[in-house]
Amino acid sequence: MLLGRVTGTVVATRKEPLTEGWKLLVVRQLDAEDKETGGYVVAADAVGAGVGEVVLYASGSSGRNTPTTTDQPRDPVITAIPAQARPGRP
Repeated sequence: MLLGRVTGTVVATRKEPLTEGWKLLVVRQLDAEDKETGGYVVAADAVGAGVGEVVLYASGSSGRNTPTTTDQPRDPVITAIPAQARPGRP
């Protein structure tokens, strides 16, 4: 898994039918100290993340090994929102 911060959204006017209904988010890659590493990815959102949130994402076969992404054309996939990244939530 990799760490990143959601910086925006991507709107696609045409999509592969298997990707319909999935939100695409721009994620800025972070290191373990929450510093930007300079890279960006566009990731399919499997957990309801929003702009500004820190997320964990997986790519390659790891991103396609969840119940909702098996055999789907999604890479990378946002798979978690760390609890400490959501102030006020348990």
